[in-house]
Amino acid sequence: MVRTLRAPNPSPMTLDGTNGYVIDVGPGALIAIDPGIDDPVHIDAFTQMARDSNAQFVGIFVTHGHPDHYPGALALRRETGAPVFAHKAATFAHDRPLEDGARIAFEDASLTVVYAPGHARDHVVYWYAEDRALFTGDVVVGKGTVVIAPPSGDMRAYQATLERLEREYGDAHTIYGGHGPTIRMPRAKLIEYIEHRKLRERQIIAALETAPATIPELTASIYANVSDELWPAAGRQILAYLIALQREGRIAAERMARALTDDENYVLNPNLGGLAETMDLAVVRAELGFGAEPQPLIRFSLVT
Repeated sequence: MVRTLRAPNPSPMTLDGTNGYVIDVGPGALIAIDPGIDDPVHIDAFTQMARDSNAQFVGIFVTHGHPDHYPGALALRRETGAPVFAHKAATFAHDRPLEDGARIAFEDASLTVVYAPGHARDHVVYWYAEDRALFTGDVVVGKGTVVIAPPSGDMRAYQATLERLEREYGDAHTIYGGHGPTIRMPRAKLIEYIEHRKLRERQIIAALETAPATIPELTASIYANVSDELWPAAGRQILAYLIALQREGRIAAERMARALTDDENYVLNPNLGGLAETMDLAVVRAELGFGAEPQPLIRFSLVT
């Protein structure tokens, strides 16, 4: 049985909040996946579920090290003593480092680790074979798409992850994403995600075929129907495509010497304090990858 406990951290980037999951894995034994944030009421919901079931947690699994996913795991470990499982590249404290293909077996259930980079370098997906279910964290979510932003995000790695999941786990019955509702048609959702990424790339290339452009210009054109509140995130996603295309020798980049306009700065160097009025600042930094140094204005053009 899979039960959902949603963290109380709604925002434009986390939707209704981060989804945490509890699975019965044997008599008196539970595991948790992505307990989310370190919030006492939220963590108590996990421990109360164990008390109500006359059970104890025997493992806590984290999909990736973004601050809306892992802190609750550390808090739940303090409360229960259960070990934390995470990918070996994870930089937060964990007890059991995981590699691709590892299988963690319990009396009545097992999880198989699928290394799933792209959104984050330490991202894994968990395959729950007994229910034919994928726990996908921020690789696939129940509503909309996810941000792939440098330096941790890598568009080509993400696309390869989606293709692998569709190829190897397309016959899954359910996807439990890190945000949003449960997905009951996994193959269709994975194909939708794969095609969406291809569409965005075609839009970028089509725009550059018309004329060289900067990230703010591409954002305003491609995301014209999206709230400008999300344009900084959209700009980071466009950057991930441009980095991939530049590595492949398909586009060239030229740094522009002039000062940025206010609109250009809003996309490239947003006021993170302003964004944090509606979104947790740590989540914004982790998801969008903005660093201490301001981003320059670069004009991109197709290589002919």
